[in-house]
Amino acid sequence: MTDWRGRAEQVIAPSLIERGPRDHEQSDPEFRRRRIVVAIVLVVGTSLLAVSLSTRPGDSAFYYLSLAVALTWVVGGFLSGPLHLGYLPFRGGLRRPVVTPIIIGLIAGGVFILGALVVREIAPLRNYVENILAHAQQGSMILITLVTLANGAAEEVFFRGGLFAAIGRKYPVPISTVIYAAATIATGNPMLVFAALTLGFVLALQRRASGGILAPMLTHVTWSTMMLFLLPLLFPI
Repeated sequence: MTDWRGRAEQVIAPSLIERGPRDHEQSDPEFRRRRIVVAIVLVVGTSLLAVSLSTRPGDSAFYYLSLAVALTWVVGGFLSGPLHLGYLPFRGGLRRPVVTPIIIGLIAGGVFILGALVVREIAPLRNYVENILAHAQQGSMILITLVTLANGAAEEVFFRGGLFAAIGRKYPVPISTVIYAAATIATGNPMLVFAALTLGFVLALQRRASGGILAPMLTHVTWSTMMLFLLPLLFPI
């Protein structure tokens, strides 16, 4: 048991708790520019997100609007300033985070699936989840998969990329998490807000630990894939 806990700590600490060495300094004008770009893109992206999820399930406009949301996050993230993929310590050196973020995504997905077993027994909460899943269950699965994964990756480019860097040194994890969740309030779905708070906190920890967007991106895409294909099995229409 002790050996298992020690191995788990060796994986979790560098991935979520410790802060890797990095030098991502920006000049004051660059930092101000990043904040301005992030603020503008946040308003535009949040508005598009609300409109996309207000469309009728099966409406082709949903796909175009969802891709527009993803494009907004990606363009905004890169326009804000330099972005980094990040590194995690490995056997005395540094490497790009790949395997561990996917494992974290699988664990997070598993936790959400277990939570969904409880949520589906509570009518008001079940209705909110079913409203989200209606687009997946009544539309083209290929297109839904495309926009889901595209938005998951795009959100990391912006929220754990441009936005995280725009916050500065003080409290970037809680501040970025709250802003990420606040962006989903416009959808009017509290379950999306809850998911953004919980998952967003884990993703922000990964961003701080690795110094880049690759780890949270892989975790987010893994989690999104599980939600897309497993949740409908628990909430059949």
